[in-house]
Order: sequence, then C-alpha cells, then structure tokens
Amino acid sequence: MTKKKAKKTTKKDKSGSDIKPLINNKLVQSAKSVVQFFRDERTKLLLAFLLVFFSALLVLAFCSYLFTWEADQSKLDERRFSYIFDNSITVDNWAGKTGAVLANMFMHDWFGISSFGLVFLLVVYSFKLIKIEILPMAKTLRYTIVAMIWTSITMGYLFGNAYFILGGSHGYFLSSWLVAVIGSAGTTFVLLLGIFAFILFTNENAFTRFRLMIRALVTRTKRAKQKAVTPETKSVTDEELKDSFEEAELKKKNTKTDKTTNTQEYIIRDDGSTEIVDLGFEVDNRKTEEEEIANTTQSEIGGDNETTPEVSRYAPIEGIGVFSLDGKEYASEKLVLNVTRNKELSIDDVDPSMLEDYDPTADLSNYKYPSPDLLENHKVADSEVTSEELKNNKDKIVETLSNFKIEILKIKAMIGPTITLYEIVPAPGIRISKIRNLEDDIALSLAALGIRIIAPMPGRGTIGIEVPNQKPEIVSMRSVISSLKFQNTKYELPLALGKTISNETYVVDLAKMPHLLVAGATGQGKSVGLNAILASLLYKKHPSQIKFILVDPKKVELTLYERIERHYLAMLPDAEEAIITDNQKVIHTLASLNIEMDNRYSLLKAAHVRNIKEYNAKFIARKLNPYKGHKYMPYLILVIDEFADLIMTAGKEVELPIARLAQLARAVGIHLIVATQRPSTNIITGVIKANFPTRLAFKVASMIDSRTILDSPGANQLIGRGDMLITQGSDLVRLQCAFIDTPELEKITKYISGQQGYPTAFILPEHEQEEGDGIASVDLSKRDALFDDAARVIVMSQQGSTSLIQRKLSVGYNRAGRIIDQLEAAGIVGAFEGSKARQVLYPDEYSLEQFLNTLNK
Repeated sequence: MTKKKAKKTTKKDKSGSDIKPLINNKLVQSAKSVVQFFRDERTKLLLAFLLVFFSALLVLAFCSYLFTWEADQSKLDERRFSYIFDNSITVDNWAGKTGAVLANMFMHDWFGISSFGLVFLLVVYSFKLIKIEILPMAKTLRYTIVAMIWTSITMGYLFGNAYFILGGSHGYFLSSWLVAVIGSAGTTFVLLLGIFAFILFTNENAFTRFRLMIRALVTRTKRAKQKAVTPETKSVTDEELKDSFEEAELKKKNTKTDKTTNTQEYIIRDDGSTEIVDLGFEVDNRKTEEEEIANTTQSEIGGDNETTPEVSRYAPIEGIGVFSLDGKEYASEKLVLNVTRNKELSIDDVDPSMLEDYDPTADLSNYKYPSPDLLENHKVADSEVTSEELKNNKDKIVETLSNFKIEILKIKAMIGPTITLYEIVPAPGIRISKIRNLEDDIALSLAALGIRIIAPMPGRGTIGIEVPNQKPEIVSMRSVISSLKFQNTKYELPLALGKTISNETYVVDLAKMPHLLVAGATGQGKSVGLNAILASLLYKKHPSQIKFILVDPKKVELTLYERIERHYLAMLPDAEEAIITDNQKVIHTLASLNIEMDNRYSLLKAAHVRNIKEYNAKFIARKLNPYKGHKYMPYLILVIDEFADLIMTAGKEVELPIARLAQLARAVGIHLIVATQRPSTNIITGVIKANFPTRLAFKVASMIDSRTILDSPGANQLIGRGDMLITQGSDLVRLQCAFIDTPELEKITKYISGQQGYPTAFILPEHEQEEGDGIASVDLSKRDALFDDAARVIVMSQQGSTSLIQRKLSVGYNRAGRIIDQLEAAGIVGAFEGSKARQVLYPDEYSLEQFLNTLNK
C-alpha cells in the first residue's frame, strides 16, 4: 500500500496543475535578483550619476526655455514627442529637442519656474543613493512639493498671462479660479497665510518664538508707559520669568547641554525696555531641571512668592563692551542681569572663550578708510620710452664696449618708470671688473647722468647697465595705492614705496624690517618718501591698530598730520602738541617709549606669548583678563624727520634710547623710521647701523655717504627726484618713489579728521625725571675751580653755551658740561633749549659779582 501511494504522488507531480508552484518560485527568484541588482552599490552609484546628468540636462533645458520658448512653442503645440525623431525640424533650446519637450511639459503645462524644485529633489536623492544624506528625503519631498505649488500659484497670480511660463498652466488657472471665487484681496491673504503656515510647520520652534516675540513687544509697550526704573534693584514678573523659562527650554532643544546649563539673562535697558539674552558662559551647581520647572510653576501661580528671584543690576561702565562683576569691569557686548538664581556671579565663573571676540575697532566702528580718489594721477604725457631711444642706447653700449675689445653675445632691455635696465651677456673670457671700470666711458657715450653698472646681476648670470630715460615718468601715489598687490596684501604694516625697474609695485612689511633708516641729500625726495610711507599706513590700518609718534625738528615737514591727532597720533600726558618739535621733549618721549616697551614685555611674559601679533590675537579671542592689566596693543611708529639735528644737540641722550628701542622694541610692536640728510659716520654711528638692517637711500653727495648708509656705492649715482635704493640686508633694489603732493595729504588728513575720533590722542606713559638727573643732583658746595671765571665769561658775552666755555677756558667738553650745569643750578644761565644758546639771567658783571660774593661766603 505504501508503494502505491508513492507512485500516485509521483504522478501528481507530473500533472499540469502542479507546475504553478515551480513557476511562482522562479518569479520570486527573478524578482529577488532584480532587487539585489538595484541594491548593489555599483548600481546605486551609476544611477546617482544618471540622475545628476538628468538634473543638469533639466537645468540647461529650463534656463534655455526662459529665452527660447516663443520660438519653439509653435513646433510643440500638436506634435509633442513625435517630432523628436524628425530631422527636418530644429529647435533653439540649448538641450535640443528633448530639452524643449521636457521644459515645455514642466514649465508651460505644469508648474512654471518652480519646476526647478524637481531638479533639487533629484540632486538630493542622487546623493542619498550613495549614502550622503544632505537633507531628510521624506521631509524634503513634502516641503519641496508644497513650495512648488505655492510658488506656481503666486507667480500665476502676480504675472498672469503676461509671463505665463513663470507660473505655468497650473499656477495660472488656479490663481484665476481663486481670484474669481474670493477676489484679489482674498487671494493675497490666502497666499500670505500659506507662506506663514509653511514657515510654522517647517520650523518646530517657530510658534514658540512667534509667541515670545509678540509677548516681548507687549511688555516693552507697557514698560514704555511706566515711570523710569530705579537702577538699584528690580523684580521679575511672572510673565517675564515664564518667557525666560520657555526661551531656555527652546534653546535646550536646539543645543546639547552638559551637567551645567547656559545661564539665561535679562537686559534692562535705560529706557526701561527688557530683553532676554544668553550670557554666553556657564555656571556650575545649577538647579536640576525638575527644580527649575517647580520654581517656575510656583512663580507663575504667585508673583509675589518669596522664591521669585530678584534681578541685581550690575553698574554699567562707560565704554563699549564692558560690564561689571564683583565690582570689576569685564569685556562683553551686553549689560548682564542674572535672573535664574539669587547668587551673584564672580569673575571666576566667566569663561572668556564663550564670549564674542573683542573688536578693537568698535569704538570707531563707522570709520571709513580714505579713498584713492583723494589722490591725483601725476602721469606725464609722452613719457614712454620709444623704440628709437632703446635702439640708440643699445648701439652706443655695444659700440663703447667694442672699442675696449669687449665682445657682447646678447643684450636686452627692461623699461622702468625712470630708468631702463640693459642686461648684457659678455663673451667667454671677459673679466667682469673690466666692464665695471668702464662706467664713466659708457656715461660719456650715452651723454647721461646716473649710469650704474651691476656686475653681475644676482641670480641671472648677466651684467646690468642702468640708464636714465630721457623723459622719466612720475609714479603717482594713486597708482601704487590702487594696485592689486597693495590692496590684497596680508602684511601687518604694508608700505607702498613705489615701483621697480620692471614697473611692479614694491610693497614691504615694516613689521618684518623691523626699522627703517632713510637718508638723502636736500631736495632728493626724502620728505616725499616719508609722506608716502605714512599715507600707506593710513590707507591700510584702522586708528585703533596703529599710532604715530612724529618728531619734526624742522617744524614744517609733518605739521599736516596735526589734524588727525585724535585718530592716529600719540603724545606725552603733559604735551601741548602731538607733533614734537622741541629736542628736549624728544628725550622725554624716547624715555617714555622705553617705559612703554618694558610694560609691553611684561604683558607678553604674563600672556606666555612671544610677540604683539600673538598677544593681540589672544586678547581678541578673550583669553586674557583685562583686570590683570591686559589690553589691546596698537602698533607704535616713531618717525624722526631729521636725526642729524638731534644727534648734534642731544648726542648720547638720543642715540642710546633709540639704540635700545631698535634692539628690543620689534617684538612689542614699536617700530622706528629715522631720516637724515647727513649720512655721515658721526650721525649714523655703528650702533645705529647695526640695529637698522633696512635702509633706504635717495641721492647723496658722495660715495662715502653712500657707503655709510648702504655699505656699498650706488646712492651717489642716482638721478634724484625720488630715485632711490633700498636694501634689507642683502641685495640692493632700485625704485622710483611714489609721489604724493601736499594738497593730496591735506585732502587725506581732512577726510580723516572729519570723522569721529577718540577723545584725545593716544597717551604714552609718563616719564618722571630721576633724582640723579639734571641740575637736581648738582652740589654747589663742590663747585669747579673755574666756576667764577666761567660765569664772568658767560655774562660778558651774554651767550650761555658749553662750547664758549671750552674755547675761552681751554677745557674739555665733559668739564665744560659740568660747569654749565653748575651755572644753571646757581641761576646764572637758563635751562637747556636744544640748538639754541642758554639764556643768561644776569645782565651785567656788577650784579654777577654781588651774587658771587654772596655765594662764596
């Protein structure tokens, strides 16, 4: 029986009705293979590329349709897709016939310009295929479709049939239906309600924020009608505390919190209005969330409950971005009032890194830099070097060298604003010194002054011959300031000095120099060069970032900068004028700068930084506590227009503090620019030269002066009128200094002075004269043996000077100096007055003898 049943079973398997399960299994397996194919990462990547390509095609078609739809519309009205394969028909759409069909379907028949939303969806989905989720796909799909529908209807309502493609058929007919049903006003209201609802549903916190905004507006209106609020204490109402709690809960949803929670603060403004803000730092030992909710609920039930915290108003401090904690000032942008608990905050609770960066320009936030339009374009017509001039000079150079049996293989020219550089390649075996010795012969053949031979050219393997142009070009300051090189420079203290031989703007960083020594004979452009340096810094630096100490013994060169005293200048506390013209005040200013330098080094040491750039970056980032003496440091630039006069009148009293500043002041942002028209060894001493690696030389009288300033000849061969050489410790670079005229400087200073400035100039530290200095240490009981004779000589000649005592009494300078100090202490001569002779206080010998008899008793 068992065998028969088995046979029957086998027969059933072979019947036609029993084949269906097998077919179903094959279909399932096929479906699984298809699903597996589309789940393959390679397939998804390929599909993503296809979607991106299709998106790009749609963008091209849609953009083209905006311009070509009228030309292609007649061809699309009836034939639709059938004309794609008709080669006799052409379209103007950038994406071809396919693009024309797709654009017409989406933009004309459907949603108009909002069809670009479809491209956005395709791009988002293509990134999702490769597991890069830019936005949540489901939510993005819903919001995008709603936005497309709303935009289509709005465009159809606003532009109607005039610009049909902006809203499409969908937008046009729906907007027309709405206008017919509820009118234009009703349609406008519906559209506005739609965008409001869209914002409300797309932003989870929009409703809470909207309600808080309305409540804050109502609260401010009520407070505006009340009396002025007393500055000592103020209670927080139940409604305000509830708003503060809701605002805190709202921020908890948007940010992740630790065990400590951000303190919610209340601002009470001078007009009585209030505003809830986040202090920006954290306080430990906060109440738990349950306690906060309980306290808040209790305060809402009873506003006069004892648990309601009180707001303690911290005293506002004059100045921008300062509030007071524990009786001390602290940097911030808001006046802070703690409303979350009764405990007042101390400075130790503050994390400066959580505050906004300090802005040193905030005091003069509306300051505007001068415009290049204030400068003139001094370009001279017909100043270009002609091809004929180049050819003649080349021929004369080759001819002159050939006369001395020097063969030239190659010669080329590089035209500059005032000179042209001819580079020659001599034949093998020619000695360079032989060419260098022909400098005067080449100048004679070219009938030109200022010929300079550079043998060899550094890094080029050629010999350079610099020849002045017949019609030199004036390099205007405007062209230099407007250049991209200066505008885009990242230098701390950029100086736009002029243009090189290759007509490139030459920009250097004073912060890296770090000091500049300028020399040149009278009338060769030295003062113009100083003005160009100062103008460069005025065009690039904010008044809070840089201050100038200007020393002008001539009393006429730097007076134009008096107008910007409250913006850019620095001065001593008791000084009447910011620009220093008295040599005695120069000594005090240098001593004050040395004090400032020492103070800054102390701050750098406390901040654990090495230079002013690191220090200011740390201070701006709120990592330095202003209560510990830290402050933002502006760069200090000392400019001395005539150094020789200071050395002649003050000598070591000026040289030593300048040498100390030059040695040490670089790291703390104090830089020196020293100019002189007498670059002799007794003026520019070895101590000065050693600490001024960057030197700028205009035309000087002799080769000795050139060697003094540059350590090499060349400055004596310049042609003047702004032609200069600069060295930064290595090679010499020849420049044409930028020209800025006095009227241009007046426009710049007038423009700056017309803006809001600081109350006073930047005040330098006060210099107190030590007891051992000057006449205070003179002991008249230990007078010199020649004291009486010197007094008689001074009174007889009515001229109080050390040199007169040297000549008349045949004594050395040191002894004569001690005698003149004793005469000043005795009241016979007046105080030191710089280059002037001291005033003689006794009119005749008779009165002097009476005084000496009294003094000798």
